[in-house]
Amino acid sequence: MNALLDDLCWRGLIAHSTDLEALGAHLDEGPVKFYVGFDPTAPSLHMGNLVQLLFARRLQQAGHKPHLLVGGATGQIGDPKETGERVMNSREVVAGWVERIRAQAERFVSFEGDNAAVMVNNLDWTAGMSVLDFLRDVGKHFPVNRMLARDVVARRLESGISYTEFSYVLLQSMDYRELYRRHGVTLQHGGSDQWGNITAGVELLRRSDQVRAHALATPLLTKADGTKFGKTESGTVWLDRELTSPYAFHQFFLNAEDAKVVDYLKVFSFRSREEIEALEKATENEPHKRLAQKALADDVTDIVHGSGERQAVVAAAAALFGRGELSCLSEETLRGIMRELKAPEVTLPMPLVDAFLVSGIVESKAAAKRAILEGGAYLNNEKVTDPEFSLTETDLLGGCCAIVRRGRRTVGGVQVGTGR
Repeated sequence: MNALLDDLCWRGLIAHSTDLEALGAHLDEGPVKFYVGFDPTAPSLHMGNLVQLLFARRLQQAGHKPHLLVGGATGQIGDPKETGERVMNSREVVAGWVERIRAQAERFVSFEGDNAAVMVNNLDWTAGMSVLDFLRDVGKHFPVNRMLARDVVARRLESGISYTEFSYVLLQSMDYRELYRRHGVTLQHGGSDQWGNITAGVELLRRSDQVRAHALATPLLTKADGTKFGKTESGTVWLDRELTSPYAFHQFFLNAEDAKVVDYLKVFSFRSREEIEALEKATENEPHKRLAQKALADDVTDIVHGSGERQAVVAAAAALFGRGELSCLSEETLRGIMRELKAPEVTLPMPLVDAFLVSGIVESKAAAKRAILEGGAYLNNEKVTDPEFSLTETDLLGGCCAIVRRGRRTVGGVQVGTGR
């Protein structure tokens, strides 16, 4: 098998393919132009999109040329959901999200060299297309019975699906054809949930241009219990630092389950097979050291937020548990910690026992007083021995929050004036 495909298979990154043997031969012939698309249905990319961006980086590092498509047209409609009709965002909102997502996606591939990446927007070839031209040139190649057989459509038929969402597959298929005609693109990749749309594009090229195109789909990443990876109790893990702070981002990966951490390393890290296999053995033999989790969290945070930010959040985590200086942390990092700790907003002055209670690190004021009297209570890593102590503005870190801790491991926080 082609060396690149062999590595992708080992990493568990290929769930579906049109024809791996034929694709391997195509890749061996020389640099291949490929694409992956992102619809602006939110103001930021998320963990599922990161899988595709890093997949594109791997292909580019192997010598192939990426085309990143941001769906200024398809984002105005949205791929059909299994749960019901999407709310359509305004053209102005979608246009704003296009620019935000374009800026995010650009960070993950190189725009220099012989195989420099190309950024495209499918609004460029749909905005001026008439309905008649669309129906004659694209719609005629799509048998309705085949469209009705698509899983998501079949599931939505009973509850109802609009013609708009039903027709989404035609728009995405046209993207592949346009990128082939304009740029010579012959490979598309995406998530396994997009496989129906992806193969429809392959079929459109076969029918309309008599071209054999290729496609790959990555698997849906899940946790050990089968639930979707990239979701937390508080919501989606985003790549935008304003929506998911670098601290929370690093903590998310640091908390990966032993049973799945090696799978995630293969997908999100660019470590070699030997390094990952060594971390796999370490997880089996010394799981308490969490070496694989630390490597995963550091690697992904470096990729998304930069090594400087990763060093800052690692230092913040150490300081949080008394192994570093809290006063050195920036207000942004502190706010990220507060969000991760679900710290409540409070009004000062406030008795410290109340701060312990509302932060959730004790069950009662009596338990807070007992912790103080027994020498196990800390405010901003400083031991507090007075059960009548009150928290005031002079005790705030960065003028915004305070860290409270019971013992070595039970940590909480309170904050003031977040405005959020």
